[in-house]
Amino acid sequence: MADLRAAPGASPAPATPADRPPSSTAPTAVRRRRTGLGHRSPLRPWLLLAPGLVVLGVLLLWPLVRVVLLSLQDYGLRQIASGESNWIGLQNYADLLGDSYLWTTVLPNTVLFALACVVLTVALGTAVALFLNTLSGFWRGVGATAIMVAWAVPAITGTYVWVWIFDPLNGLVASVLEGVGAIEPGTVNWFTERLSFYAIATLNVVHHGFPFVAITVLAGLMTIPHELHEAAKVDGATAWRRFWAITAPILRPVFAVVTILSTIWDFKVFTQIYLMPGGNGGNKDVFNLGVWSYIQSFAQGKYGMGAAIAVLLTLILLGITLVYMRTLFKEEEL
Repeated sequence: MADLRAAPGASPAPATPADRPPSSTAPTAVRRRRTGLGHRSPLRPWLLLAPGLVVLGVLLLWPLVRVVLLSLQDYGLRQIASGESNWIGLQNYADLLGDSYLWTTVLPNTVLFALACVVLTVALGTAVALFLNTLSGFWRGVGATAIMVAWAVPAITGTYVWVWIFDPLNGLVASVLEGVGAIEPGTVNWFTERLSFYAIATLNVVHHGFPFVAITVLAGLMTIPHELHEAAKVDGATAWRRFWAITAPILRPVFAVVTILSTIWDFKVFTQIYLMPGGNGGNKDVFNLGVWSYIQSFAQGKYGMGAAIAVLLTLILLGITLVYMRTLFKEEEL
């Protein structure tokens, strides 16, 4: 046994491992290592994310799986009543891709309309953000609040407003053109022609979507140091040059986000098309993929074909998003 007596004034000798009392935390640490619940365990983040992943799986993944399964069936009112399944494999997709109406009308309407809306929405939103960034704090808040009104208006209400503006008989545009003698009363209907129909729909979508881009880009502009623009001004750079040399590279992630979100939203526009005269089935020349899927499913009872159209739209959106993100990442690596 070690001698516990020490000389007067001498410091006590350090205790050896054999003399130390057993640690009360050792069993807990051992249990954590055995159960895999330690701080460095790879399971811990997944356990924390599990509730959210389950909710996302139920709300998003399962409906998507159901749509895919439905697209592989000849599913109509008879199957709804009987509860039976009529599996036909990829026949719906073969009929869809072999239909000339898809390639000559629906797909051009969807793609060209979405591209026009995305370009105009991002351009107008960026221009408004640049203007708001030049204002003082008070007037910037007033301007931001004013443009947010357009975003707060529901799509249904906004669509009916634009329908009234271009109404052939009593609309604002018809009244103005009639007053200056440009047209005769009730002789021009902008909703019957494919080009004019989508021109009105584009105005509607851009008016409703540009506030989101403007506020998002404005938030990014306020993070750019003023010294960069002041130095560029001293070097003689114009406003256009400063935008492309300083603002655009710094805000590239912001532009990527608003572009991707605008693409997803504009490719699946439904309300603005369906509520316009002729868009609910009366004029087949103005259908896009979203409206066509709805008409096939709920108007004609061809739920399998409607699901196939919805899957095709989803695949197009995924392809566009992946290509855009890949291009963006390649530019960042250069």
